[in-house]
Amino acid sequence: MKKTNFDHYLAKQLKEPEFAARFHQAGEAWDVALQLTGLRKKAGLSQKELADKLHTSQQQISRLESPAYEGHSLGMLRRVAEVLNAEVRVSISPCRPAKSDTRTRKTTAP
Repeated sequence: MKKTNFDHYLAKQLKEPEFAARFHQAGEAWDVALQLTGLRKKAGLSQKELADKLHTSQQQISRLESPAYEGHSLGMLRRVAEVLNAEVRVSISPCRPAKSDTRTRKTTAP
């Protein structure tokens, strides 16, 4: 597939560490939003119906399902998951060094 001007632009921008970090963070927010929305729809619930089961507002569910929202609390995600017969898994991993990171580790023989 031929790369578009946007593909070239994005590739150039992703070389900038700050942009790449923000881009990655946005992708994580999309993942959470899509997973919550998918699970709710699979359960056959509207946002209002899910909100009622959680004793919260439809607006709160809408926020949780928004890719722009970054205020998810672990407690609320657990409550939502319980109602939707799902589980919350959190993974925290060390960052990979940037390709431009020229630092090397010195190793010593034991």
